[in-house]
Amino acid sequence: MTHRVDHEYDYLFKIVLIGDSGVGKSNILSRFTRNEFCLESKSTIGVEFATRTLQVEGKTVKAQIWDTAGQERYRAITSAYYRGAVGALLVYDITKRQTFDNVQRWLRELRDHADSNIVIMMAGNKSDLNHLRAVSGDDGQNLAEREGLSFLETSALEATNIEKAFQTILTEIYHIVSKKALAAQEAAGGTTLPGQGTTINVGEASGNTKRGCCST
Repeated sequence: MTHRVDHEYDYLFKIVLIGDSGVGKSNILSRFTRNEFCLESKSTIGVEFATRTLQVEGKTVKAQIWDTAGQERYRAITSAYYRGAVGALLVYDITKRQTFDNVQRWLRELRDHADSNIVIMMAGNKSDLNHLRAVSGDDGQNLAEREGLSFLETSALEATNIEKAFQTILTEIYHIVSKKALAAQEAAGGTTLPGQGTTINVGEASGNTKRGCCST
């Protein structure tokens, strides 16, 4: 297989979106990657992904964001997609208490299937529906602190904190990767840091990463 010159990015990070069905994961994905919002979006079946390239501390990072279906019957399929993920956005709906109560279950699943160093952020979505709120911001913040997670309330509809959520996750991943690279460099006595086109733990077979791409 010929080596592709990926000079358009320095790092490729895989991030998974998880949480109950209907909390707005697909709209968070489309808002972040295409700046679109669809009021009539249907439940995701299986997995979709989209990418977006952005700057993190002077480096070009390509975020590959996977949207996993929240319905119970697809969970056996989607567990394989946690493999290689270095970040996760765990989403609940601030207007549906049950989706918040299920956060602990999603955390367990994530910790069972994903790398132990995965960067996790919890997002209380649909903050534009404040008049229908069933979960307070304090409840979200307290749970996040107990579990050692970052936390934001977001609105895919109004594009509130969507950019900030992903930027925060990607920056934290970059810091972890940089520290590991520096430690490895010092241990080896070398001078090279991972550079152009470096894929960080997204899976062994790069040819498989194109499958399941969603069409608009």
